Amino acid sequence: MKRIAIIGPVFLMIISAAAVGCGFQLLLIPEKLLSSGVSGVAMVIGYLSGWNIGWLYFALNVPILLWGYRILGKRFIVLSMVTVVSTAFFLQVIPEIKLTDDRLLASVFGGVLVGLGTTVSLRYGGSSGGFDIIASIISRYRDLPIGILTVLLNTFVVAALGFLKDDWNAALYSMLSIYLTGKIIDAVHTPHHKVTAFIVTNHTQELASRLLKIPRGVTIIKTRGAFTSEERDMLMTVTTRYELAHLRKMIKEVDAKAFVNVVQTIDVIGDFRRK
Repeated sequence: MKRIAIIGPVFLMIISAAAVGCGFQLLLIPEKLLSSGVSGVAMVIGYLSGWNIGWLYFALNVPILLWGYRILGKRFIVLSMVTVVSTAFFLQVIPEIKLTDDRLLASVFGGVLVGLGTTVSLRYGGSSGGFDIIASIISRYRDLPIGILTVLLNTFVVAALGFLKDDWNAALYSMLSIYLTGKIIDAVHTPHHKVTAFIVTNHTQELASRLLKIPRGVTIIKTRGAFTSEERDMLMTVTTRYELAHLRKMIKEVDAKAFVNVVQTIDVIGDFRRK
């Protein structure tokens, strides 16, 4: 059963990598535009040096994935590894074809395609590596505005392209592409890095013990149904969007009939366990 359970997510990671690879090879790279995160760093180096961008993307992600493996969940990192390796593979096999001579169209549709691919990997328990892994690690240790930090990192990469290549049109179109990628992720996945899950279940102790192993703090609240007057327990826990897929899977394994309400959390004040 465990093998079957992992086949589906692995397949989806490969599909997401194919979408990202197409966005790179057919739209962004032919126009010398950038994507967000580590892939953008790989593109800048590739444009300046002529080195293979796919292998640069893979090489830059390896130390980040190894760092994440020590801190984050095994499943999350393994699925992220599948995505990174698959993306590097597709960057070798998909030919670089210039679909359009219009940089605006390339930046818009390239950003959307990369955003859709990244969303699939996040939605089903993985990531596209790079800044996603770094953001997940930082969110465990510090209550920092990860979204702003990611924007600043991407801005630095894009500015480097503008200065080093002296092509500010490419830099500005790249910012548009990165913005659209982020908007797609926010619209389909979740715009907030922290979420709160309210779980009504009859398997309180088993589910609470599983949550504490992540580890995440759990608050147990006594509830009573208005229609049935039946008393049940509700578990409240705050987690990150990078762990949301793992949380869904865990709840389904323990109590497939549990009622779960996941809401966006703007800020957490007080004792929020990040490790």
